[in-house]
Amino acid sequence: MSASEPVSIRLLDREYTVGCEPSERDSLLTAAKLLDSKMREIRGGNRMAALDRVAVLAALNLAHELQQLRGENESRDRELARTLGDLHRKLDGLFDSAPR
Repeated sequence: MSASEPVSIRLLDREYTVGCEPSERDSLLTAAKLLDSKMREIRGGNRMAALDRVAVLAALNLAHELQQLRGENESRDRELARTLGDLHRKLDGLFDSAPR
């Protein structure tokens, strides 16, 4: 089992050190860039915006996007299951009616 290592990330020009598994480092850095981008988008030109408010709004926006994606995936999974069920029934029908 590998040990957690400190990783420095920057959010709105502030540096934070967090621990993560070495195998998750690249994913953490990518997530930090996404969060930083979302925070900058929310802050806009208002450099005096409260950091905690910007962080909460960014988190809420990202959570909403995640929720929408999960809903889309569930819908896609149901449609795929329905299509596969239809194909199985058609194949069963072909094999049942095939001469032996």
